[in-house]
Amino acid sequence: MSTATLRETPAASTVTTAPRGLVRTVLRLHRGALWIWLAFVAGTAGFLLWLLGPGADTAQHALDTYGYSGLIRANGSADEYSSLFYYPDTLITLASFAVALFAGGPLIARELESGTAQLAWTQSVSPARWLTAKLAVPAAFIVLGTCLLTAVYRLLWSAHGNLLIAGIGPRSLYFSLGPATVAAPLLGLALGVLVGLAVRRTLPALALSGFAYFLVYAFRGNHWPFQGRYQQPELYSRSRAFTSAGAEIRDPGCYDDKACLAKHDVVRFTREYLPSSDYWPRQLLETGVLLALTAVAVALAFALLRRRAASG
Repeated sequence: MSTATLRETPAASTVTTAPRGLVRTVLRLHRGALWIWLAFVAGTAGFLLWLLGPGADTAQHALDTYGYSGLIRANGSADEYSSLFYYPDTLITLASFAVALFAGGPLIARELESGTAQLAWTQSVSPARWLTAKLAVPAAFIVLGTCLLTAVYRLLWSAHGNLLIAGIGPRSLYFSLGPATVAAPLLGLALGVLVGLAVRRTLPALALSGFAYFLVYAFRGNHWPFQGRYQQPELYSRSRAFTSAGAEIRDPGCYDDKACLAKHDVVRFTREYLPSSDYWPRQLLETGVLLALTAVAVALAFALLRRRAASG
């Protein structure tokens, strides 16, 4: 009986450690991409924290002193705070493209082209488990990183969204920060994996993965329910001034006119973007559509892998 137990122990150990071995293999093979992703998340988060703290000081002072009119003057340059506010959103969008390129090229197509994947399949790793690890490990880092950046970005919006010049920009940013921000790069990952399995050549997979995600990005920008630049409802703002007696009045638009400030007895200004009841319905609907498309792409990838494995 003890002999049987000894014989069964290594098999059980192999079953429990094999998934961890696959995870370690993926991390080791793509440690360069992992470090780039971590550096991107850390750098973007640091920039967001700078915007949240020191970066807002000049614009906040202009708003407090001269109202929204002064804020426009303070942000007249492209390098001013209102412009910098949108840079992290651009970086996150570019990261989604980078995820699709990485998934199609180095993650999948390069291993198929070099024969590394086929070698793993002839040993203890089934094609399905190989693909599961290839999807799960990057997806975990993508979700953790984008969740962190989205949370900090929403915190920045809550603290200093009032410093943005009114127009399409604040509306687009407000309606795009949320769960859909996390779901978008996951769709890029799934599309890249599908393209990599279909093409099995690194350079063509890179090109086609980028093109496929570009089509998704372009469609999101111009079709409902996706929250592209021109697809959001209006986002209303309210500007107010306070007199020396503490009374709240409408912003008289004094700019830096001291006579105007004295005439209205204004000592301080405030401004805010009002919350929209359309935010969560639109966010959840878009997130659901993106996740559904991701699931379809993943299912097609597994079906294609089974077909290739059976024929090859």
